[in-house]
Amino acid sequence: MFPGATADRDSADYVVVGAPLDVSTTFQPGARFGPDRVRRFAETYDDYDRETGHSFTDLGVHDHGDVRAWDDAGEYLEYLEGVLADVVRDGALPVTVGGEHSVTPAAVRATDPETIVCLDAHLDLRDAYDGNPLSHATAMRRALEHDTVERAVILGARTGSREEWDRAAERDVTVIPPEDVADWSPALDSERVYLSVDVDGADPAFAPGTGTMEPFGLFPREMRDVVRAVAPDAVGFDVVEVNDRDDGQAAALAGKLLRAFVYAHADG
Repeated sequence: MFPGATADRDSADYVVVGAPLDVSTTFQPGARFGPDRVRRFAETYDDYDRETGHSFTDLGVHDHGDVRAWDDAGEYLEYLEGVLADVVRDGALPVTVGGEHSVTPAAVRATDPETIVCLDAHLDLRDAYDGNPLSHATAMRRALEHDTVERAVILGARTGSREEWDRAAERDVTVIPPEDVADWSPALDSERVYLSVDVDGADPAFAPGTGTMEPFGLFPREMRDVVRAVAPDAVGFDVVEVNDRDDGQAAALAGKLLRAFVYAHADG
């Protein structure tokens, strides 16, 4: 159980769902261990949040547990979408813990946002990677194809293929480079927003436990500030791409950002 997620499902306002999919990782596998590690390294966090005055245990968080993954990514993502859609139908907000970034489009389809805000080192705008259209490297491309989505804002991106940068130049995508993230503020105008955090958006000095590290990245405080700013307008949230290749730094950051999201959403 995610620490502090003590609410019953029937009364929950937030439902944590583990999605340990790990079938398309291209460098360092291990994202299947992400949900358990995020839970484990969040155990030391205090219940009380001075920024908002809330206690996590008072905010109606329930842990659904993991949706066990299998090799057929298409079938798995369809099933995961159904689990998350059930959360929405029950009047709660889904909080997904990956797993690789390819789980995000399933959560987008379950929540029907107009705007996606994503913290990520990579654009993830490929149409396919190694012939796979459901790769973690296609997450934003697939999410943008959902019929309610009008635009995506990708913060912290610092690498991509020529194809991806060409796609990012279209009107429905905005890319904020790492050096400009601290000065970015959302202009969301009451839009329905989905917030996705790929932990590799952080500089690998802070979060080495991830599949594809990319230097010159974000500071954890910059990521926290984005999460706090976007959370009040969010209809769904995920944190993805944590693996077991470090001493817990990536998982600790992911767990703290998850809690920051819930505190800020509840306060908004």
